Amino acid sequence: MSIIIDKISEVKFARPSKESFRKVLSKRINAYFKENEISSKGNTRMHLKTAGMLALYFVPYGLMLAFGTSPVFVIGMYVIMGFGMSGIGMSVMHDAIHGAYSKNKFVNKLMGATIYLISGNASTWRVQHNVLHHTFTNIEGLDEDMETSGLVRLHESQEWKPMHKFQHIYTPMVYSLLTLNWVISKDFKQLLRYYKAGFGDHNTHNITKEWVILVATKALYFSLFIVLPLLLTDVSWYWVILGFVSMHFLAGFVLSFVFQLAHMVEGVELKDIPGDGNMDEWMEHQLQTTSNFARKNRLVNWYVGGLNFQVEHHLFPNICHIHYPKISKIVEQTAKEFNIKYREFSTVSSAVGAHMRHLKEMSKKPSMA
Repeated sequence: MSIIIDKISEVKFARPSKESFRKVLSKRINAYFKENEISSKGNTRMHLKTAGMLALYFVPYGLMLAFGTSPVFVIGMYVIMGFGMSGIGMSVMHDAIHGAYSKNKFVNKLMGATIYLISGNASTWRVQHNVLHHTFTNIEGLDEDMETSGLVRLHESQEWKPMHKFQHIYTPMVYSLLTLNWVISKDFKQLLRYYKAGFGDHNTHNITKEWVILVATKALYFSLFIVLPLLLTDVSWYWVILGFVSMHFLAGFVLSFVFQLAHMVEGVELKDIPGDGNMDEWMEHQLQTTSNFARKNRLVNWYVGGLNFQVEHHLFPNICHIHYPKISKIVEQTAKEFNIKYREFSTVSSAVGAHMRHLKEMSKKPSMA
């Protein structure tokens, strides 16, 4: 049994009372969908958005293969694909793996499989994101979204290293490596670690199947986005590699920053497991550890898949993100009634500033270090 499994067993979220924030808010959200006679899952808007994100990824890919005769054109198409890659991750795959895209499980599975087209793995993502991050948000040692292999210090309980003095300068470059890390090593390491820990489907019965899926999808990914461009474009191999890396640098940068602006910002709470293991009620914990940003920015809302409404997403991850702008008003009002702080930044720039200040604060050498 792994250390992380042992830590999970120590944590106990308080049970909600009959008239708790969780009970009242859930009742109001359910009433919203019932009274308006709408599904909490995706609709035509979501389907059109999906088509747009897929087009942003595959149209430049097709143009590159068909007309890739100059290095500038090939690299340019890869860069546009970087925007499509992150867009698919935030606006399509993310909802689907949460089961929020559709009422139909097959459709969720199909749309969730887009993660393989952007270099990830559905099985390991489900454990790291759906289970560990969403359950134990901002709890050091359990929320693996806070794990950076020591490159970046995000929590005061994490070991301080001399290089962290400069992390507010170099961290954006580290963020750019996110998806390259997925495709090259992280998924392999996580599958092995989760198998040993006995997480979810990662058990002796089907681990062979998971390894076959992982290896096969990685081979397909490299074949589509490196091998075919090498064969079909009329540029030297190093331009293709440069374009591929540029695509990942852009996608990794966008994805990392969007996720960090929700949890690693000035004003949210970062937690350790208390000595007695007793935490606050789960929904209250989500509000303590999560912040929204740029709720009124329509372009941001469209592109980041509602991840700027991270509060609503963490409270109701099974609701499609296209509904977040509406239900956020209900969440904010209910939080106010229960005297629970609803955290948000009005603009992207203010959230970025709060994140950079957090990095700067965590870069300081602790007095006992």
